[in-house]
Amino acid sequence: MTAFSLEPAQLAWCAELRALAAERLHPLADKGEPGHVNRALVAELGSLGLLGRLFTSGALDLCLMRESLAYACTEAETALALQGLGAHPVHAYGTEAQRAHWLPRVTAGTAIAAFALSEPGAGSDAAALELRAEADASRGGRSSDPSQGGRSSDPSQGGRFADTPSLTVAPDGPARWRLTGEKCWISNAPEADFYTVFARTTPDAGARGVTAFLVPADRPGLTGRGLDMLSPHPIGALDFDAVPVTAGDVLGEVDRGFRVAMGTLNLFRPSVGAFAVGMAQAALDATLAHTAGRDAFGGKLRDLQAVSHQVAEMALRTEAARLMVHAAASAYDADAPDVPRRSAMAKLLATETAQYVVDTAVQLHGARALQRGHLLEHLYREVRAPRIYEGASEVQRGIIAKELYARQEAR
Repeated sequence: MTAFSLEPAQLAWCAELRALAAERLHPLADKGEPGHVNRALVAELGSLGLLGRLFTSGALDLCLMRESLAYACTEAETALALQGLGAHPVHAYGTEAQRAHWLPRVTAGTAIAAFALSEPGAGSDAAALELRAEADASRGGRSSDPSQGGRSSDPSQGGRFADTPSLTVAPDGPARWRLTGEKCWISNAPEADFYTVFARTTPDAGARGVTAFLVPADRPGLTGRGLDMLSPHPIGALDFDAVPVTAGDVLGEVDRGFRVAMGTLNLFRPSVGAFAVGMAQAALDATLAHTAGRDAFGGKLRDLQAVSHQVAEMALRTEAARLMVHAAASAYDADAPDVPRRSAMAKLLATETAQYVVDTAVQLHGARALQRGHLLEHLYREVRAPRIYEGASEVQRGIIAKELYARQEAR
């Protein structure tokens, strides 16, 4: 298999995923509450075996899953992706105990994961994060009491739903650090069951002084609130008030957490592009159907050269983005040396392309596309966020340029 074609079995799998998304996942997504975790939808992803594939498949399979689900049900795609983003650091860098406790729950869809990197003053400049992991003076960790944890049992307050089983995990031994500060723009917050949290363990050390921690949501001192965002999936802020963490909560190595973050993002950035391609393809197909059937100016809308050329441009850009996503994912699976550059290129091109395609589709559909409940109205809200999260478009351009100049200097 090359980066330029898919095997028949892969194409058949993609078709199966699109059908599953339309028939089984979309109805559950429709019953969810915008801005809150849809636990029934996540559980169905688990029962279908899709969450388990997050940890057994390569980057290309991840891209195929995300594109196929996004085509028919963006909510299902996002739920799957957020489970992967939050739990991949546990899978790749966690201890045996951490993996044994959390990964079966993640794959079953009974535990919600979240990736907590961004802060109010450290979004694109992730190395500037300020959440502090301060040495615990007493070294006498407090036991974890769910009544002191960060989430209410009242769903209206953005907390754990009352019928969700407790997943309380007491700190493993006395606290070594206490986390103090804030995280913001965190998907699945404040309703996740655990967070991969990046905190500064060495002051004034930039990216080299950051450590990744696995923090269960019911640790004392951890509170959160939902944010009212344009994007329909749950996003919130987290407050850390001397939250106890131990050596057993570290993911990877102390002061090497930025490696955990970048390793995770290098895998997921191409698949953000796949999400974007899925949305672009859905918008393109809707536009083909609309322009072929719409009567205008004595013929069909597609007969207008201005329209047909726009549709051709939409198709051209969508296919180019898909090929770049597949190439980046294949490079990751082959452990190629230029993965950061390829991942950044794929994410950049695909998300910018999807924005163009969806916007053009709205223009060609006219006012009907702006009506609540229309596919394109939904896609128009969904498509904007991927150009920002997991590294804004400007950050991707910076990564690409840095990698290009480094390669040029090495010659």
